[in-house]
Amino acid sequence: MYNVFSFHTRLLTLKANSMANVKWVVDPTHSEVQFKVKHLMITTVTGYFNTFHVTAETDDENFSGAHDIVFTTDVNSISTNNEQRDTHLKSPDFFDAEQHSEIRFVGTKYENVGGEDFKLHGDLTIRDITKPVTLNVEFGGIVVDPYGQTKAGFTVSGKISRKDFGLTWNAVTEAGSVVVSDEIKLHAEIQLVKQA
Repeated sequence: MYNVFSFHTRLLTLKANSMANVKWVVDPTHSEVQFKVKHLMITTVTGYFNTFHVTAETDDENFSGAHDIVFTTDVNSISTNNEQRDTHLKSPDFFDAEQHSEIRFVGTKYENVGGEDFKLHGDLTIRDITKPVTLNVEFGGIVVDPYGQTKAGFTVSGKISRKDFGLTWNAVTEAGSVVVSDEIKLHAEIQLVKQA
């Protein structure tokens, strides 16, 4: 009986060691994070966060078991190609970058919904307000680049209400139109690099 128990213990240990976590970090030069918001309800303004970090872990190179997914961005890196507007977005009217310089998303569940489509559930924190958010993820696959690095690609999209996170500033035109919509569309192209 002891020998059988000892054999199973060694087998379980070998299996656990073979499923060591694989760590991934973002390749910022081949990734981008953007948001879109309606202006006057007739056109869309696109903004970017130019400084951001993404980390994730998997049980192997198959992202079906991805976990410990964390995204952070520096609010001060926001860019809408208009300096005056960017300054306003960093002000207390919106992100209040001086007091809340980081936006953070922590994944809680990554689930396959068919083929290469996934849902990423997690907690999004803006201005120290945390709300659950679900994002759509399209897995682009895994390749080895010309430099021998293993890369994984993803297209991420979703929507949030800015008012849920304390970004409540608005104005109304003489005709009664809202200047900035409540709904914010999120879009990101993310390329992750496998760590040795």
